[in-house]
Amino acid sequence: MCSGNFAKCLGITLIPLAIICILCNILLFFPSGKVADNSDDITDEVFYLGGILGSGVLMIFPALVFLGLKNNDCCGCCGNESCGKRFAMFGSIIFAALGAVGAGYSVIMSCVALNHGPKCFTTDNSVNATYPFMDGDYLSNRTLWDQCVGPSNIITWHLTLFSILLITGIVQIGLCAFQIINGLIGTICGDCCGCCAD
Repeated sequence: MCSGNFAKCLGITLIPLAIICILCNILLFFPSGKVADNSDDITDEVFYLGGILGSGVLMIFPALVFLGLKNNDCCGCCGNESCGKRFAMFGSIIFAALGAVGAGYSVIMSCVALNHGPKCFTTDNSVNATYPFMDGDYLSNRTLWDQCVGPSNIITWHLTLFSILLITGIVQIGLCAFQIINGLIGTICGDCCGCCAD
C-alpha cells in the first residue's frame, strides 16, 4: 500500500475520533446531563479541555494533513525530486507528533479525573459540590458511591465519559505512532516504495 493511501486512511479514522472526544468533553459540562447550578459544581478537569483541545482540535490538524497527502497518483511522483512528496511525508511526522502530544494530554487529564472522581453533593442540603473520592478507591469499592447523593448517576456519567476520552486518546496516540513510522518510510522511499524501487 502506498504510504500516502495509508495516511489518508488514518486521517479518515482520526476525524470521527476527534469529534467523539469534543462531544464527550462538552457533555461533561452538564453533570448527569443537567445544567449545573454553579460552575464550581463541575469537575475541575473538565475545564482543562482535554477532549476539546487535546484529542479534538489538536487532532483535527494532523487528520487534515494526512488526508491531503494523497492528492495524485503515487507512482506519478516517484523519482521526481521536485514533487515534494518526501517533504510532505516528513511534514506529516511533525503533525503526527503534535497529534500524539494532544492525545497524550487528553489521556493524562482523563486519568487524573478518573482518579479524583466526580464532584458531587454529599448531603441533601449541601451548598457546594465536593470531591468525596480523592484517592481512586471508589473505582474498586462501589459501596463508596453512596457518599454522592446528587446529581443522580453522576459517578456513572463521570466514569463513562472520561473512560471514552481515555480509550479514544490511547487509540489516537497509536494511530499517530503508525503515521510517524509511515511518514519515515515515505520520507525515505517516497510515497510508494514499490515505484521508487524501479
